[in-house]
Amino acid sequence: MTLQAEMETATAISADEYDRFRTYFYRKTGIRFEDSKRYFVDKRLESRIRETGHDSFRSYFMALRFEAAQTELQALTNLLTTNETYFYREDYQFRAMVRDVLPEIARHKRAGDIIRIWSLPCSTGEEPYSIALHLLEHWPGIETWDVEILASDIDTNALEKARAGCYGKRSIGFLPRPVLDRYFEAKTSDVWQISEMLRRSVNFSRANITDVNDMRGYANIDVVYCRNMLIYFDDQSRRAAVETLYGAMSPGGFIFLGHSESMSRMSGLFQVRRFADGIVYQKPRAENGG
Repeated sequence: MTLQAEMETATAISADEYDRFRTYFYRKTGIRFEDSKRYFVDKRLESRIRETGHDSFRSYFMALRFEAAQTELQALTNLLTTNETYFYREDYQFRAMVRDVLPEIARHKRAGDIIRIWSLPCSTGEEPYSIALHLLEHWPGIETWDVEILASDIDTNALEKARAGCYGKRSIGFLPRPVLDRYFEAKTSDVWQISEMLRRSVNFSRANITDVNDMRGYANIDVVYCRNMLIYFDDQSRRAAVETLYGAMSPGGFIFLGHSESMSRMSGLFQVRRFADGIVYQKPRAENGG
């Protein structure tokens, strides 16, 4: 048997160990891995076991659970979360934001108020930067109102990429050429970097929606983009996440979900609003829904 084969045999994960790990990871992140994901999870776990110098799942898992700084949990989380996105994804929702949602929000604001928009999870930054681009290109109110764009993700590697703002052809494929020319600089033939002004306009931060301490800093949010995250949660953690988002939002605030997600199946806290460009969910302005 080769040394590589011996190492792989030593780090092989049993069904019982897989169950223990996914229960632990679910408690920490709200994400539950089904049996169909086992190969994906096993390979990444085995990789971390070897890279951290452990000789078995038991040894690695013990260290993972009791590490105070949770540095290894973060490294593993970065490996186990997906970051598939691109600019102007489901752009009908950005149109609904500038045509209907923001004008309604502005009508209920006072002079000097800030409009706060939150992208969660923000992945590598395409979504929050798309929000900023739509404000600049399509919302006249940007000349009148101060807007704060917050962007959060549990994956620290994705956040580093988002702050750098460098993107390949796949990410920018749906950007209109005039927008690309105005707000991006070609670094190579295959990489474009978004302007420094736009990089400074988004406040990126790490956040785990299942961690109460992480969520304390988020409040008075007027617009939330939480697209294609809750599909990875089970019913219990999904309801808890929705309640957390509800608590962070201003009365009358709006939340956008992914095209395959329905708030009505998760919670009755929000009202359904139908606009020409799509369905959005709104936190009532008062307890009676008025």
